[in-house]
Amino acid sequence: MTIDTDLSLKTCLRNYPHTQALKTGARGVPGVRLEFVDVKPHIAAFRRMVRDLEFDMAELAPTTYIIARTYGVPIIALPVFFSRRFHHAGLVVRPDAGIIEPRDLEGKKVGVRAYSVTTGVWTRGILREEYGVDLDKVTWMVDDEEHVEALKLPENVVHVPEGKSLAGMIATGEIDAGFLGNAGIGRQGSPKENWNENVPLELPELRELIPDAEAAERSYYERTGIYPMHSTLVLKEDVLTARPALARDIFNAFAAAKDAYLAELRAGTTAGKDADKHRAMAEIVGKDPIPYGLEANRASIEALIRYAHGQKLIPRMVSAQEIFVDL
Repeated sequence: MTIDTDLSLKTCLRNYPHTQALKTGARGVPGVRLEFVDVKPHIAAFRRMVRDLEFDMAELAPTTYIIARTYGVPIIALPVFFSRRFHHAGLVVRPDAGIIEPRDLEGKKVGVRAYSVTTGVWTRGILREEYGVDLDKVTWMVDDEEHVEALKLPENVVHVPEGKSLAGMIATGEIDAGFLGNAGIGRQGSPKENWNENVPLELPELRELIPDAEAAERSYYERTGIYPMHSTLVLKEDVLTARPALARDIFNAFAAAKDAYLAELRAGTTAGKDADKHRAMAEIVGKDPIPYGLEANRASIEALIRYAHGQKLIPRMVSAQEIFVDL
């Protein structure tokens, strides 16, 4: 496919089957050349985007974006969401911590990589709204810095001592619970290549806080319509100021790439880890497990804004239309 271009956009985006056609050039944005840059781990690109505006267009964690936007960073998001998952699973507790049910987290120390990490924000919102946990009575232990430097953290967010990590502290019992994977105890240090290679091999037996998380997630979605998103597409504001019609062209290009992938998914002609996950998600949320667009995601967007505000991550409530281009 040959596309005449008069604009180049430096773009940082992870590899997904539903965006691969754009990265290979099989599909494109009219009049635009996308110059793809890979950053590993991609989490490091979040920091580079909100601090230095290094890319013209980038995949960004939605909480990082909401915080950056409310603190005046000149970026704007399109309602394109690359990664989705629910959040009743993934918070584990030590068996000797005296934590039987979610409200037992009150008075305990819980490890999360950074207070604003999207996994933590979604889970804390669920703990408060679904299980009545007073988040202010939990000490949130962090071992990394926040992406948005202007963010002022609540007093119950405490950085671990120099030289320690969440992974090591849950192993020794210095913290009572923690988030799995890159959101917490599954890595050590700040985001850099191979940052999860030195996690202690001998962790204690850990228990998921919420039993039968899959059933809880299905119920949560059926009752609320909230389908947590994990990454969104942002652009520098001046890019769209110069060419307002570009927002629709970019959205359409990403939607077309996704629709082609979904056609293969439904036909059973694509396979792999992502395809398996999307088929499983479709059983809960319907035929499109990767919905784009403002209205299709309004409940989820408004929930994340509400959670972020309730957790003192943003200084004021904002509307979905303030932070996402309405296409």
